[in-house]
Amino acid sequence: MVRKPGVMYRNLAKKAYTRREYMGGVPGSKVVQYDMGDPSGSFPLEITLEVLESCQIRHSALEAARININRRLMKEVGRSNYYLKLRTYPHHVLRENKQATGAGADRVSEGMRLAFGKAVGTAARVTPGQKVFTVWTNPQYTDKAKDALKHGGYKLPAPTRVVVFE
Repeated sequence: MVRKPGVMYRNLAKKAYTRREYMGGVPGSKVVQYDMGDPSGSFPLEITLEVLESCQIRHSALEAARININRRLMKEVGRSNYYLKLRTYPHHVLRENKQATGAGADRVSEGMRLAFGKAVGTAARVTPGQKVFTVWTNPQYTDKAKDALKHGGYKLPAPTRVVVFE
């Protein structure tokens, strides 16, 4: 089956669905790393990407934003001059009621009867003002880190802002 558009999963419509011990077969998260750069370095500047609206961010969107930010920082700043951390985890399991299509599908599909759905992925539920990504770096790389976070925010389904903490 084809993957449904992200618009279907963006809004916080139902209660969080996180108890994996009751579910059979939840697909794994696409997020590969949560800490990048130099975690042992001490950097005086903290720059954060915050979301402005509550929403659900799919694990594929988190991974796309992480790759984008990390690649820009490695290219512009260098691996030893920053520490990037992804600060949310996709706990919420997304469900989808699969529908058969094609000839004879009306006899195969049961429509909306018992339409609970199967697990198709995971998402992070975020609230307004929540920090999604944080970069610690040196003051001379402020503009490059802000630019990397801004471009990573384009991959997320909610409006974002970049906040600098001195």
